[in-house]
Amino acid sequence: MKIIYFSNSRIPTEKGYGIQIIKMCHAFAAANGAVELVLPTKNNQAFKHIDTFDYYQVQRNFDIKKIKCLDPSWVAQRMRPGLYIKIQAFFWLVSLFFYLLFKKNKREYICYTRDEYSLPLLQLFFNHVVWEAHTLPRATGRYLKYWAKCFRIITITQGLKDELITLGLPQEKILVAPDAVDLAEFNKIKSSKEELRRELGLPVDKNIIIYTGHLYDWKGTQGLADAANFLSDKEIVVFIGGSDEKFDLGNFRSKNQNNKKILILGFKPYQQIPLYLKAADVLVLPNSASDQKSKTWTSPLKLFMYMASGVPIVAAQLPSLSEILNSENSFFYSPDNSGALAVAIKKVLADQALAVKISARAYRDVQVHTWLKRAQKIFSFIKAD
Repeated sequence: MKIIYFSNSRIPTEKGYGIQIIKMCHAFAAANGAVELVLPTKNNQAFKHIDTFDYYQVQRNFDIKKIKCLDPSWVAQRMRPGLYIKIQAFFWLVSLFFYLLFKKNKREYICYTRDEYSLPLLQLFFNHVVWEAHTLPRATGRYLKYWAKCFRIITITQGLKDELITLGLPQEKILVAPDAVDLAEFNKIKSSKEELRRELGLPVDKNIIIYTGHLYDWKGTQGLADAANFLSDKEIVVFIGGSDEKFDLGNFRSKNQNNKKILILGFKPYQQIPLYLKAADVLVLPNSASDQKSKTWTSPLKLFMYMASGVPIVAAQLPSLSEILNSENSFFYSPDNSGALAVAIKKVLADQALAVKISARAYRDVQVHTWLKRAQKIFSFIKAD
C-alpha cells in the first residue's frame, strides 16, 4: 500500500505533533507500506541543521518531500499568532495545489492528513483520503461535507468518534486509534535512577515529580505548580517542556517565579525525555476538565511514554485519559483540584507497594500501544473495504 502523508508542519519541531507524524510514517513503512511525507518549507532556526530521522531516532524507510512555501514569519512577530496561522495556511494550500497538479500516479496512493483545512483540496486530486482527527474546529459545519467525503476517518479517542457520529457521520467509517510509544527508547536505558539524576543534573536526595509537555492552561500545569505548595521539602516538581519563552513557557515562568518547590527546565531534546521520565518518582497528567479538548479529545503522547517508563502515574480522572488509564495502572484524582493532586502524589510516594503495582501494570498495558501496532490497525481498517 502506498501512503502519501500531507502535513502543513515544520518538522523537526519542539512540538509533539512532530513526534507523532514521524513515528507514524516510520511505522506505516515498517508495516509494508511505501510512504512519502510531504511538508512545506518553514522557518525553524532552532532545528535548521538537525536531521529529521536522527532527531526522532527512526530508520530512513520513508521519503520526505518539502515543497517550497512562503512562510510569513514576520507576521507572527508583529501580530497575533492566529493571523499568522491563517496566512501561512493559505500559502500552503497554494503551494500544495501546484504540487498536486504535476504529481504523477496520484491514483496509486492513499492520501493521509491531520489537517482538516487541506481536505477540500486533497479530495480534488485523490479518490481515497484518510483524515486523522486530533481535535475538532469550532466551525464543524464548514467541514462536515468534507469529512463525509473522506474514505476513512481515524480518531485518537472514543470521545472524538462519538462527537463525529453525533454530527451525522457513519460510525463504520471511523476507527479509534489512540496514540502510541516507541518502547525501544525506554528498554535501551540501563542506568539506575540515581545515575540518571546525576547525568541530568537532578537532585538525588529529593522525591522528584515530573511533568513533560506544553504548559497551556488546558494541560492543567498551573494546578500542578500550585499542588507543589502542599508537598513537603522532600519533594520537588519538575516541568519539562514549553515551546516558546515568549508565550506559554514565558508566562508560566512569570506566574511561578516565587515558587521554590518547582523546577522549570523548559524544552529538552526529544531523545532526552525517556531519561528524565525514568529518573522520576512520580509522573503527572494534570489535565483540566474545563476544556473539551482536555476532557474528551486528547490522547497525550506523554501518557504512553509515562506508561513505558515504569514510573507510577498520577492522573486527572477524565474521560479522555480513562480510555487508557484505570485504577489498576494509575492513581486518579479529581481534576482541577490542587489539594487532591497533592494528596494523590503523597499517597503514591508513601505506598511503595501501590507504586510498584500500578507502574508494572501500566508497563504491561502499554505493550499493545506501539506505533507499529497502531499502523497495522489502521492499515487493516483501510483495506477492509
